[in-house]
Amino acid sequence: MINSQKWLSINFAAFFFTWGVFLPYWTGWLTTEKDLSVFHASIIMGSGMVARAVSTFVFFPFATKLLSLRRVMVWAAFMSLMIMSIYIFVDTFIPLLIITVVFSLVYPNLLPAMESSASVLIQTERIHYGKSRSFGSIGYTVGLLLIGAATAVWNEQAILWVMLIGLASMWYLHTRPAPPSLTIKPEIREVKNKKSEVKRLISSKPFVTVLVLSILLQGAHASYYNYGFIYLQDLGVNSFYIGVVLIVAVLLEILFFARADFFFIKTKISTMYLIAAGGSTLRWILIFLFPTVWVFIFSQLLHAVSFGVAHYAFIQFISKRLSQNEIPTAQGMYASLAMGLSTAILTFIGGYLYEISPGLAFLGMTLCTIPSFFIVLVTRKKLSY
Repeated sequence: MINSQKWLSINFAAFFFTWGVFLPYWTGWLTTEKDLSVFHASIIMGSGMVARAVSTFVFFPFATKLLSLRRVMVWAAFMSLMIMSIYIFVDTFIPLLIITVVFSLVYPNLLPAMESSASVLIQTERIHYGKSRSFGSIGYTVGLLLIGAATAVWNEQAILWVMLIGLASMWYLHTRPAPPSLTIKPEIREVKNKKSEVKRLISSKPFVTVLVLSILLQGAHASYYNYGFIYLQDLGVNSFYIGVVLIVAVLLEILFFARADFFFIKTKISTMYLIAAGGSTLRWILIFLFPTVWVFIFSQLLHAVSFGVAHYAFIQFISKRLSQNEIPTAQGMYASLAMGLSTAILTFIGGYLYEISPGLAFLGMTLCTIPSFFIVLVTRKKLSY
């Protein structure tokens, strides 16, 4: 008998280990190992995020109509490993751009697959989301620490090799037995005279509002994810200590998810979004006003609010309000628009602002966080979310 809570925890840890390598370090790897400018690296990463948005919005929901969630994860992990290995052989802008786009059409689908698995297990087996998701944050932390130590010894070339090992390990874990509810092949349903899941979700004003808030608040992390590593380098921080600084945010995230079910299970979704919007706004303003390592470290404490609370709010909304058939589509839309497209657009903007002044790249993110605060105030009573 498979322990679903344990399975989810281990696989969250495996995925977010690779996420902790790719997300914060890949822009730095492109600029140091491939000798690209910050501008060209931002074009590559931004283009990859656009590809991620298309893939998770179109390919992931389509794949879940044909394959079980487990099969989707097995194939996505294997293909990601194969594509990632091609980075070894290329060094110029156009090939790197093409590989990143292709990789981003496959790899990011593992994120909505994992989150959809969690939502299904919440409904079918009453597992504790926060408990397992905290293991994802632990995996992310291990990735950050390992990269910090590896780059201190072998320089930035170690980033690629750690990523390859992480992808290989994740693929192996996905080939192992999974909870029965994740291995069921979807039924071929008649869709004539019925709205598709996308149309049904778009016609729901509460869902659209929650999705818009997620798009604004998660997208606002674009500068942090893509330029945080470079920003700390510009402040003169050693590569090993950059990993330590970045880990502060994840440690708070671990603590948050470990106790989120206890503290927020009865909190209104709208209230959680208000908290996330306020904390995120404060975080980016602090980095702009005080360009020092210590203030950046202090701002890391707000990651549990800016990211954690907003993410938990969305997961709780879809787990409580949507049917099991709608969850993969909702997760695909979330991964596509909130974790992909909005981040891609703001990555381009952040790259432009960073060339003017590093602090502006972070301040610019408040153009998303401040409006989200007022959206909640205007809609919370009318839509009852």
